[in-house]
Amino acid sequence: MNPLPADFQRIAVIAKPDAADHLRSTLRRLKEVLDARGLTLLPDAQTALLLSLDGGRAAGELAADCDLGIVVGGDGTLLSAAREFADTGVPLLGVNLGRLGFLVDISPNDLAQCLGAVLDGQYVEDRRFLLSASVSGQPTALAFNDVVLHKWNIARMIEFETWIDGRFVYTQRSDGLIISTPTGSTAYALSGGGPLLAPGLEAIALVPICPHTLSNRPIVVHASSEIEMSVCGHTDPKDVRITCDGATTLTLGHGDKLCIRRHAKPVRLLHPVGHDHFNVLRAKLGWGELPKN
Repeated sequence: MNPLPADFQRIAVIAKPDAADHLRSTLRRLKEVLDARGLTLLPDAQTALLLSLDGGRAAGELAADCDLGIVVGGDGTLLSAAREFADTGVPLLGVNLGRLGFLVDISPNDLAQCLGAVLDGQYVEDRRFLLSASVSGQPTALAFNDVVLHKWNIARMIEFETWIDGRFVYTQRSDGLIISTPTGSTAYALSGGGPLLAPGLEAIALVPICPHTLSNRPIVVHASSEIEMSVCGHTDPKDVRITCDGATTLTLGHGDKLCIRRHAKPVRLLHPVGHDHFNVLRAKLGWGELPKN
């Protein structure tokens, strides 16, 4: 637990792109908590629209001007905010209005109590790394969950080569490869048969997508590793895409390499006191539930 009260005065609020009544009511309750403490609410465009406030800005602009970011939505909304907030060092707190909610762990029903405790300095902090993906001549993209090299607009498999720290690993024929952070190990990598990685591990998982050879299994490497990939064989680079967190897309040209490494600055996530990663896994993945008749 944080030993001292936090100095959170300027609070950015980032809301999911939705107009549902429960989002509006949750934002209103959040504003009431902040107003009661005399704190400044800095709304993104969606929050400003739903609360009829002036001055709504993009999350990237808010990140440089606040002490705390509160995400009201699902994991996807927090993933987007995390990429914007990472380089600022400003912590993020999540209110869950999504489905699974691995990252946004405050229930709207407990908002006043949990948010009040966090503003009083009663929270646990969780630092998680992102991945940086680059292809020559294109802007570098960040990923909190995963970087995925995958086939595009074709039914057949693609062929590519992988190097780790300059050492050749394999040539693989598959539908692609998921390069996942520990945070992303509960996302696409999980559905691909990858391992669940504890959030604090300094590790990256490489998970094949429908490999042609059954002996192609997930590999876990140190987070400091530099991973390089390029297409080969009869695969045309135009039939391949690189997707970061399902949002940003990069392309490969002939002779290009995709380079993936750990981003220099981590994301700071705040959780209520008592947060337990394994409790989250049990609840979200249904571990220990008896079969229903």
